[in-house]
Amino acid sequence: MSSQPKSWPDALETLQTTVAQTHLGGGKKAIERQHQKNRLTARERISHLIDEGSTFDELMTLAGFEMYQDVGGCPSGGTVAGIGQIQGRPWMIIANDATVKAGAFFPITAKKVIRAQTIALENHIPVVYLVDSAGVYLPMQDEIFPDQDDFGRVFYLNARMSALGIPQIAAIMGNCVAGGAYLPVMCDTLIMTEGSGLYLAGPALVKAAIGQNIDSESLGGASVHAEISGTVDYKEKDDLAAIRRIRSLAEMQTQKYTAPWALKRRTPTAPQLQKDLTEIVSLDGSKTYDVREVLRALLDDSHFEEYKPEYGQSIVCALGWLGGYPVGVVANDRQVIRKKLKSDVPGLQTRIEVGGVIYGDSADKSARFIMEVNQMGIPLIFLSDVTGFMVGKDSEYEGIIRKGAKMVNAVSNTVVPKITLITGGSYGAGNYAMNGKAYGPRFIFAWPSAKYAVMSGNAAAKTLLDIQLQALKRQGQEPTDEDLATLFEQVKAKYDQELDPRYAAARLWVDEIILPESTRERLIRTLEACASSPTGDFRTGVFQV
Repeated sequence: MSSQPKSWPDALETLQTTVAQTHLGGGKKAIERQHQKNRLTARERISHLIDEGSTFDELMTLAGFEMYQDVGGCPSGGTVAGIGQIQGRPWMIIANDATVKAGAFFPITAKKVIRAQTIALENHIPVVYLVDSAGVYLPMQDEIFPDQDDFGRVFYLNARMSALGIPQIAAIMGNCVAGGAYLPVMCDTLIMTEGSGLYLAGPALVKAAIGQNIDSESLGGASVHAEISGTVDYKEKDDLAAIRRIRSLAEMQTQKYTAPWALKRRTPTAPQLQKDLTEIVSLDGSKTYDVREVLRALLDDSHFEEYKPEYGQSIVCALGWLGGYPVGVVANDRQVIRKKLKSDVPGLQTRIEVGGVIYGDSADKSARFIMEVNQMGIPLIFLSDVTGFMVGKDSEYEGIIRKGAKMVNAVSNTVVPKITLITGGSYGAGNYAMNGKAYGPRFIFAWPSAKYAVMSGNAAAKTLLDIQLQALKRQGQEPTDEDLATLFEQVKAKYDQELDPRYAAARLWVDEIILPESTRERLIRTLEACASSPTGDFRTGVFQV
């Protein structure tokens, strides 16, 4: 992985270059081979499928980034996933990229498809699968096949969505082999193009297993499944015909439910503050800033109602409108704050609080606000730029663990849609309290400035260096100052690489890295995608009070 960009222009150019390279999939020659088969690539299929002039909000673009290098890599996890408008309604689209190892499933492929299905399940978004896959990548079958969040989970989620009445349409546009054959067959509607193949075992495996000689078309071609087995609902000539069929079927689907908060949507108004967000938030996190300025750049009319503004000031909690939708926002403030104290020490009336740190009163306030937003039944948006919880004697005496647990409890049990945007640091338990990946965000986005780890690079490097130093001393070695400096730089370089948001995106810790300039519109479309999901009853369980 290349060195960390030093400025916003560098970071944006680096991301653009990385994404452009990823969009090539298996490369230009592999794209040519796909075209020679009279088939479109995954992204070409999607561009024809979605409504003309609409935006495809790709998710997990950088899945597998710089992973599996020893076998040629797996750009975008060998599959394209995201939300696009089909006949005026958001659909989750999951398309195998046959230019990457013939669309075979790597471990990250299975996890990406499962994440896309989970988003669809939680938000009741209908799904289109564009199938063109050789099945499991056999050299890694032990990492793909057996576990709870591996390949089999795909079919489990197929069945769960079907039971909930979430529409699923599948189109086989190439290979559909082995266990992967269950995915399209478990959908409501199955389309298959001529020249494609659908079978549990291909001709070579059939011959090896039972000695039967048969060609692909006779074994599992579109005519076989349309005329003999009855497995296919619609046989189509080619990709474009299959896409026309999908759009025709999608037009007839009804939306069974609209969330009450979405029914309150009013006419959106643009923010009055037309300021570049990169002027507010620095790339390296060194600049203090008032997060209210970020809210004014994102929310309708730059207006919001701040909750308890003079209490727990290291977190800003606010109610506002985004794209006409009512929302609650929990955001880390990065200003240095002078806090008033109740103190028995003569002359000690205030203390300095560091921006980005969660103090006890901030956690208390946030927990209470999150509960209120759940009572109101409106979505929650977390703007995360957090160093962690405050440590030290004073903080422990104030009950930081108890108050932090209260906030984590409220986040964990939230039933309204919750969306996270990581704009800067997302460190340690602060990541948890600010609705990190482990806490079930409907969507989790990051800016190129995001840093995602248990602690900051310098702090981690010093800690790891101390551990290695103690190990060397136990072995009877006494490193020189030069040795220590070299070791520190090696440790820090490795840790900095892991802080890169592309590293997090590769492993699906975030759903997508998005540009600051596109954040408002992306969040609005994300709220639209959440609008058809019902919410349950809000319960927190036992609170530490």
